[in-house]
Amino acid sequence: MTRAVATRHTASVHAVTTPTQWNLADLFEAVADAVPDRTAIVVGDRRLTFREVDERATRLAHHLAANGVQRGDHVGLYLYNGPEYVEGLFAAYKLGAVPINVNYRYVEEELSYLFDNADLVGLIHGREFVPRIAAVKPKCPKLVAFVAVEDGSSEDLAAVGATEYEAALAGASPARDFPPRSEEDLYILYTGGTTGMPKGVMWTQKDFFLSTIGPLLSLTGAQLDIPGDVVAAAVAGGGVVSFPIPPLMHGAALWVALMAMFAGNTLVLTSQRKMDPHAIWATVEREKVMAITIVGDAMARPLIEALDEPGASYDLSGMYVIGSGGAMLSPAVKQKIAERLPHVIVSDSIGASETGYQGTFAGADDQGRPRFVMGEHTTVLDNAGIPVVPGDGVVGRLARGGYVPIGYYKDPEKTASVFVEAAGKRWVLPGDMAKVEADGTITLLGRGSVSINTGGEKVFPEEVENALKSHADVFDVVVVGVPDERWGERVAAVVKARPGATPTAEDLAAHAREHIAGYKVPREVHLVDEVVRSPSGKADYRWAKDVATGKQ
Repeated sequence: MTRAVATRHTASVHAVTTPTQWNLADLFEAVADAVPDRTAIVVGDRRLTFREVDERATRLAHHLAANGVQRGDHVGLYLYNGPEYVEGLFAAYKLGAVPINVNYRYVEEELSYLFDNADLVGLIHGREFVPRIAAVKPKCPKLVAFVAVEDGSSEDLAAVGATEYEAALAGASPARDFPPRSEEDLYILYTGGTTGMPKGVMWTQKDFFLSTIGPLLSLTGAQLDIPGDVVAAAVAGGGVVSFPIPPLMHGAALWVALMAMFAGNTLVLTSQRKMDPHAIWATVEREKVMAITIVGDAMARPLIEALDEPGASYDLSGMYVIGSGGAMLSPAVKQKIAERLPHVIVSDSIGASETGYQGTFAGADDQGRPRFVMGEHTTVLDNAGIPVVPGDGVVGRLARGGYVPIGYYKDPEKTASVFVEAAGKRWVLPGDMAKVEADGTITLLGRGSVSINTGGEKVFPEEVENALKSHADVFDVVVVGVPDERWGERVAAVVKARPGATPTAEDLAAHAREHIAGYKVPREVHLVDEVVRSPSGKADYRWAKDVATGKQ
């Protein structure tokens, strides 16, 4: 396979322009022109500058256009982490098309649904996925353009009519001769949620940037009042090496990647199919990574415990922050990180596909429930849709106003239930129950959709999970409610024990009572070899309920 485009790029020179709108392609092109020779992406021994990433994305955009992808069309990214994911993202934006994240764990039925629901016209995919694509292609007549990224497999590209990725780039123009774009162009992120099939959350690019990327960049001290400030901040900054470990198909990693690109920083990626903690730490040491991004305990625990294994020795002195998004870190794991890496700041953030970035961890209440400092547009609404009074103890629904999505793609019913008009404003209700403290911080109680009702008392799985994770014999746990004739539901824990340990329900109940009220204590424990989670580390509550009720 050719690597000509990757190593001998056309010496394209662009004058540095000042973007006038919050369009993602406009912003990236301006940053690439301003810092063309900085290292943009590192994957293993591959290193690409901003100039190279921009040109490769331009070439890919021209190839897609020549094969039927037009402005407004949707292009799937069916890929593991790599530079091609970022290039595919910006190639679509350059055309005024919309990139769509595809979960690489989906089986044929799920893929068929997603390809159809998202109205895919183009697909950038790993070569190994050709058989699955070929199986669903007859059901997706709109899907006409296929570009295959080499991955070491030997699948026949002719089965779907795909062009090999590097050949596609080599045969396409590097000229930036695209029609004008708009800050009203769409950003769509598909999310599986906790129930039902995946849903596409639609934003304008302006609202997405100002809700999420802008606030994240502001945490670094950047002041972003107008689009041109993004370029100015990138020129003045740079030098940060960022390493999001989760798959880019999930917002938690993708947003960090976009933040790195717009800040003119270096983005390190891993092409691992399954996380190898020692390979991660070796990469952190080799690339002098300053910040890593993970998703909750599912990633943090094996990473931090690998440092205590015999022979483990890494120079991590240059790393200064571990950020977690998409799932909370438990207090027990945070304590372990603090003991092992005392020089590192641990930052929990909250956000969702429907809300963008919302806030950062600010401690816990007297029951260990997390409190967050939220942005100015986030509050809690009571049952009447009125913002609660800080400190009054009322439990309501977490709500985000200001820059919010348009809704769910092709799902007006779900849009109407999640994006609501209340108190004279439009809000998104992501599903979390919460209360506002007297100091304005917001305490999260848990996701309402997975809460457990036992004898009329609400139990949020997250607080029970946090209590159990501090037990010495528990490696991972998911808590669910199961049917109970007397109480309606009872609390059940699905537990992966540490090697050689067999914690009993009595052991865990006694431990949990030291941290949570008696009615929240699990009444039964189901031991499993592995807790099923999404590739990003989020708990699969449907699977856990099947285990606890004997269906799995």
